[in-house]
Amino acid sequence: MTMISEKIERLVVLLDEDKSAYEAALLMSDKHIGSVVVTRASRIIGLFTERDLMRQVVAKRRDPAEVRIKEVMRTDIVDVTPREEVEHCIELMKQNQCRHLLVFEGDAFIGIISLRDLLLLLLEEKEELIRQLTKYVTS
Repeated sequence: MTMISEKIERLVVLLDEDKSAYEAALLMSDKHIGSVVVTRASRIIGLFTERDLMRQVVAKRRDPAEVRIKEVMRTDIVDVTPREEVEHCIELMKQNQCRHLLVFEGDAFIGIISLRDLLLLLLEEKEELIRQLTKYVTS
């Protein structure tokens, strides 16, 4: 079983809740990321993702420059520790219908992990297993 610690994204973009969805979208586009962690007075209060932008803003024909991210962010944050196993994280994502988990060590925010990160970890694990099995069979 693989733990998530090696794939945690530690360089996370934090954005104040009063910023607009447009500002968040520009930032996500510039940084090539799919989410920003939303803060209030330096405290994490939510997560705003590309999916939130599409469903809560664009699909409802709202003006992204006028919509504050606090109005459309996810507040039901699902968090894990760096020692969580990949399979457990994927199960949490399925249960909570989300693609990102925030990672905390106690009260300290460590970073974020996405479904893509988890799938890459699983792929690496499977590739290593194939390599080991191939070596065993051919030696």
